[in-house]
Amino acid sequence: MNKKLKKYLIIAVVIAIVATGIFFLLPSTKGSAIILDTAKVEKGDISIAVTATGTIEPITLVEVGTQVSGVISKIYVDFNSEVKAGQVLAELDKRLLVSELENANANLQTRQVELTLQKQNYDRQKGLWEKQAISKVDWENAESAYQTAQLAVTSSKAAVLKAQTNLGYATITSTIDGVVISRAVEEGQTVAASFSTPTLFTIANDLTKMRVIANVDEADIGGVKEGQRVTFTVDAFPDDEFEGKVVQVRLEATTTSNVVTYEVVIDAPNPELKLKPGLTASVNIYTQEEQDVLVVPSKALRFNPEPDIMKNFKDLTLGQPLQFDLKDKTKKVVWVKSGNTLSPKQVTVGTTDGVHVSVKEGLNQGEVVVTGISQETNSSMSEPEKVNGESSPFMPQRPGGNRRR
Repeated sequence: MNKKLKKYLIIAVVIAIVATGIFFLLPSTKGSAIILDTAKVEKGDISIAVTATGTIEPITLVEVGTQVSGVISKIYVDFNSEVKAGQVLAELDKRLLVSELENANANLQTRQVELTLQKQNYDRQKGLWEKQAISKVDWENAESAYQTAQLAVTSSKAAVLKAQTNLGYATITSTIDGVVISRAVEEGQTVAASFSTPTLFTIANDLTKMRVIANVDEADIGGVKEGQRVTFTVDAFPDDEFEGKVVQVRLEATTTSNVVTYEVVIDAPNPELKLKPGLTASVNIYTQEEQDVLVVPSKALRFNPEPDIMKNFKDLTLGQPLQFDLKDKTKKVVWVKSGNTLSPKQVTVGTTDGVHVSVKEGLNQGEVVVTGISQETNSSMSEPEKVNGESSPFMPQRPGGNRRR
């Protein structure tokens, strides 16, 4: 029984293989036709963009610190506080600084008393010296003591000014109008300004005027220039597209993991305050733009009718190919279809975005250009296969492989 079942299985497999071979080897009986793919010459916009990523920053960002050490006694602002230039942000404990000022004033008064005494002695010794009543040594000593007293007063005045200035530094004020975006201290915290100025607050001048610092690859930086239009998006508002323009291309290169980039500064108006400092922006810098120009598909420039294929078009009259200067990259040939006539035309092309190309001369709006040749099939077949760099109608196809969905 098992042998019979095995025999039947083998026969079934053989029949299936033969049927499959017949299915794939027999030519399809479905109807098909060779047609020209065409496109109208229309007006449109052509643009080439450089992509990059960048960071949103305020145009003016000021770090407010302190030049004296001490303990923070009062803080008057917080994150997102709006401040004016000269407004008090915080204060340090002033007791030590006040005592230093008082000590400097006391030293100044002492030096002034000493100066008065030395001035009187100087005047007295001067009169005696003029009468030759004292020795030259006594006169010189009196003169030296008076000058030293004068210098001591000057030094004491400088010490007083320094103490007053340090006392003024104990009051931290804003240097610009803006918004506090960072506060690095708390009340009771000690700040030390011995070697560097510690940052207490970071203030952005005007958040309605932002900028993007974009990192552009070295392969693309050659086309980026000041004044070019820019669009960018941020993840916080994926449905919004923001606009700006290039205001600076920085010359300093940055190398990260053997990748060289250059910083490009982009002006980014922010009237709705949607853009926040630190957001990552996906940037498109439009290095070339042509608006309201005649455009044709780029593949129309690659179409070249082959005689063996064109024999399939019985009613079509084919013009003679044109000869043109291959060294002039702006000169190309397209084939224009007018009724049953296919004629070549020399055109002058401009910017291309890879899909379309602008035409400066040689074509008129509304003319029909040939972009390729395709095989049109009935409804049971799939999309046609094209020729001339697009696809070939004579390429072998598997039966049933052209079914449309």
